[in-house]
Amino acid sequence: MGALVPRPKIKAELLSAASVGYDKLMTFIRTMTAEQRTACFAFADRDRNLRDVLAHLSQWHRMMQGWYNLGMAGQKPQIPGEGYTWQTLPALNQAIWEQAQTITLDQAIVDLEATHQAMAKLIEAHSDTELFTKKLYTWTGSTSLGAYLISSTSSHYDWALKKLRRASRAWLAD
Repeated sequence: MGALVPRPKIKAELLSAASVGYDKLMTFIRTMTAEQRTACFAFADRDRNLRDVLAHLSQWHRMMQGWYNLGMAGQKPQIPGEGYTWQTLPALNQAIWEQAQTITLDQAIVDLEATHQAMAKLIEAHSDTELFTKKLYTWTGSTSLGAYLISSTSSHYDWALKKLRRASRAWLAD
């Protein structure tokens, strides 16, 4: 599994964590057989296959981009989403899952690549101070822009990789 990587504290670390996490995820996906890429997971979960996981990541990237665009324009974004709170996150994630049922795995892969690149450009556009100073931007509340970006990139990639490894172990056990 590898050693735990410390939480990024500067832009270079955040860019690296996002890139390394994304690369690990995509490398793992390339090791999956065609059958595994489309198979349902052997465990009960909201996300039931690779497409669901990738679509989830892409949608969180799009939400982050939306919060950022509104927040930087001086507006107050509805975080995590309109009609949702952090306490109702399971319902939001369920809605994301429902939306993902209309796309193909190939589209989910293309979407993730595009949204990952958009997140990298967003990170690149900011200084260490802009990324990691808490309360610098009103819309981020008591935290920093970087904390939001860590959550929507490297931390989320770690989540996805763990889920896919769990599925892989179950397929190997069959």
